[in-house]
Amino acid sequence: MVKPKDFTKLHADFNAPISQRHDCGQWCAPLNDGQPVCCTVDNAIPIVDKAEWKSLKARTDLWSKYKAPKGDKHAQKIVDELPDTCLAIECKGAALCERDNRSLACRSFPFYPFIDKKGRVIGLGYYWDFEDRCWVLSNLEIVEPEFVTELLHAYEFLFFKDPDEFDVFKGQSTQQRRTFSKLGRDIPLIGRDGELYKIPPYSDEIIPAKPSDFGAHGPYVSDKAYKQAIKELS
Repeated sequence: MVKPKDFTKLHADFNAPISQRHDCGQWCAPLNDGQPVCCTVDNAIPIVDKAEWKSLKARTDLWSKYKAPKGDKHAQKIVDELPDTCLAIECKGAALCERDNRSLACRSFPFYPFIDKKGRVIGLGYYWDFEDRCWVLSNLEIVEPEFVTELLHAYEFLFFKDPDEFDVFKGQSTQQRRTFSKLGRDIPLIGRDGELYKIPPYSDEIIPAKPSDFGAHGPYVSDKAYKQAIKELS
């Protein structure tokens, strides 16, 4: 069973940023009321194990329990369907972020450990629902190998402590395979070595890839589209 002290160690060992060269929040924030997409519960509600909650609360007041806004049925459904071992939380916002006290979900977003059909953790998959909002998902080449390594080590440590977590991400990986296969799309994969790969639809083959194999999404498809999206919000 995972304990608060396990999350304290996990947080201490997983501090690498997605990129040393780019501040991804500066790209999405102008399209999200000045806040990075991953830092607002309107886009992504952080979910934590209750042991992680205890670890965070022992060292910071950054976090509080999340309450779905009245009338927001989607958010309420997320909260209502959480297992007893988890809860939804929210922080004080990007301006007051304490990087050492971020949750595991914050540190890893928008990526997760991708598990193949044989049960092997082979790299990073991502939460594709955010392709139209998260700049990183249109620029996978900026992800640093150090981030990949620390994320995978963190989750493999968690899987060892709590095998149920492995099953959660195995299911997430299966869902990504099914979704991308139905769409006829290659699955973008950042390998354990930090390099880009792709998994073709209905295939287990892992093929070396380049950024242009995946393209960009939403307002990030071009500078013109990005500027136009900002203009439409002004």
